[in-house]
Amino acid sequence: MSTLRFQALKETLNRSTVIVNEIERRSALFGENVFNQRTMLQSLTKDAYNSVTAAVEKGTKIDRKVADQIASAMKDWALSKGVTHYTHWFQPLTGATAEKHDAFFETVGNGEAIEKFGGGQLVQQEPDASSFPHGGIRNTFEARGYTAWDPTSPAFIFGTTLCIPTVFVAYTGEALDYKTPLLRALQAVDHAATAVAKYFDKNVKKVNASLGWEQEYFLIDEALAASRPDIVMTGRTLLGHSSAKGQQLDDHYFGSIPTRALNFMMDLEIECTKLGIPVKTRHNEVAPNQFELAPIFEETNLAVDHNSLLMDVMGKVASRHHLRVLLHEKPFAGVNGSGKHNNWSLSTNTGINLLGPGKTPMSNLQFLTFFINTIKAINENEELMRAGIASASNDHRLGANEAPPAIMSVFIGDQLTAVLKELEGVTDGKLSPKEKTDLKLNVVGKIPEILLDNTDRNRTSPFAFTGNKFEFRAVGSKANCANPMTILNTIVAKQLVDFKKEVDKLIEAKGLKKDEAIFNILREYIKQSKTILFEGNGYSEDWEKEAKKRGLSNNKTTPEALKAKVSAKNIKLFEEMKVMNEVEAKARYEIEIEEYAMRIQIESRVLGDIARNHVIPTAIRYQNMLINNVSGLKELYDKDFKNYAKEQLEIIEEISGHIGKINAKVNEMTDQRRKTNKLTDVNKKASEYCNKVKPMFDEIRYSCDKLELLVDDELWPLTKYRELLFTR
Repeated sequence: MSTLRFQALKETLNRSTVIVNEIERRSALFGENVFNQRTMLQSLTKDAYNSVTAAVEKGTKIDRKVADQIASAMKDWALSKGVTHYTHWFQPLTGATAEKHDAFFETVGNGEAIEKFGGGQLVQQEPDASSFPHGGIRNTFEARGYTAWDPTSPAFIFGTTLCIPTVFVAYTGEALDYKTPLLRALQAVDHAATAVAKYFDKNVKKVNASLGWEQEYFLIDEALAASRPDIVMTGRTLLGHSSAKGQQLDDHYFGSIPTRALNFMMDLEIECTKLGIPVKTRHNEVAPNQFELAPIFEETNLAVDHNSLLMDVMGKVASRHHLRVLLHEKPFAGVNGSGKHNNWSLSTNTGINLLGPGKTPMSNLQFLTFFINTIKAINENEELMRAGIASASNDHRLGANEAPPAIMSVFIGDQLTAVLKELEGVTDGKLSPKEKTDLKLNVVGKIPEILLDNTDRNRTSPFAFTGNKFEFRAVGSKANCANPMTILNTIVAKQLVDFKKEVDKLIEAKGLKKDEAIFNILREYIKQSKTILFEGNGYSEDWEKEAKKRGLSNNKTTPEALKAKVSAKNIKLFEEMKVMNEVEAKARYEIEIEEYAMRIQIESRVLGDIARNHVIPTAIRYQNMLINNVSGLKELYDKDFKNYAKEQLEIIEEISGHIGKINAKVNEMTDQRRKTNKLTDVNKKASEYCNKVKPMFDEIRYSCDKLELLVDDELWPLTKYRELLFTR
């Protein structure tokens, strides 16, 4: 193995940079491989184009004859670009994307063949669904599942394949993917937000939820990655002593981008641009060899599709540069983990950002309405929000090295806190003319000025207001954004529905004017939502104590956190908002809790293998070298040999101690794993993996990492942290 390590290092150091030249402007490349509005205008009849537009904007169904026209145009466009196959591209509950390629090619008899693609093939396919996670929705032998075209996300070409974004449902109609509940949640928030926005502008007919994700990732040479069995099998390092130099000097963050990484980024961005992914920002992140990519905001469904596509594209582009992208939230202990900040807002068809202040007191009251309702939604559903970002990998990141803690809270800044304090004092019932004027001029009217200086200053907040949007920072780097976005849009939709009912009731029952009723309800919401507002350090023990006093949850592990998804309250919420029925909600819980157990099981087996088959034999080999040295000294110096072999003897004893501890703990872990595997209750299994198997990882790692410091560097089999993080 040590040979493999040094071969990998030599290969890495001898790499020649893959040069990428940008020939065309990005604007000219943008969307060239997407069947977008521009392409449709050129290739569809007016009726077909209007039909697709109506489906996107109003959710109307596309007639079968029109679908045939669209399919024909798609096929001709794809063939003109050298495409040979098509696929329904979907996002099953594995967390990855899925695709089955079919050729346009079809025989017609007499030795002849044609390229064929009709409306039926565009609109619906029937892939084998038997091996996808289903959470008990159906029997494994019932393989039938359907993919159905989602016209709100345009088809695109990747390689030589036409990819058609689709939903994925079971034969019985339940959603088996991430996209279907997300689309339902977006429809729910659209209806609820539109109804509230009409208080301020009768012309509002639609509200879109927008999303801007920030993708963090590590980049290491593929040879170095291949030399580490743990990275190959789990996506992270299970062992490895920290490098003497890590991120403590803050010299990597926003620094000059290394040449190989920059060429990878350029290549990636060109591919993304062609696919219509509006990538905008790139930079070094905090940890060595850690980077970030971020796009311009898009409608949420499209943004989610683009992020899922990006993660696929990253891997393929990286291989061209002999690099490996690590999307695990914590691939290296002791340095910054990777997140995927989800920047979320709501905007109207009239072009107004509902979370951005305007030029008039009324538009600022609109901002406050959506701002405070969002805070109230988080306050009422903080456990569900935590459940939405729960995973075995993200558990490692939460609360470490600048990542937010597992306690959900909202950061809004001192200035907006002061505004809410002013609004908390609004008179109950009708407002006096003086109070109305004072509120509009001195409180609501001054919000734009306040926000000019209200910059984001708290990196430990899971959910922060950052000027004209909320940033959900706790989302993990390899997560599908659909999961947290489904939850966020659902709870905000529910909150806005309740808000409108309460406002209308005050207007009708108490005769209050619209703005008076709104001020009255917002005042109560501010009082009720103080629990979730927190401006301080999320890492402090004082905050943990304070959060406990406030009644906020602190679910540090995934098995604890996921329970919220199947609470009676939350199943009722999903059903009421028509996002998921009880069967769908429980199925997702089953899938996620089972995946958690399997991931810890895999890590446990890999750790045991590396400790037993790589670390211990290497330690014994070095120990034998020391023993031979001591024997030689004894032969040379006789009784006085201990004066010359003192350090060697101490190291021999220390190595023996660590070998003994590793062996004993691996045995104990294996025995516990066998017992846990016999459990049939998936909840108990996940809990035991979390609380009985996983804690042994650190104990085994500790002794292995100590041996790394003791054993001759020439013998050590595993590529070290200093090599993984600093070899470029």
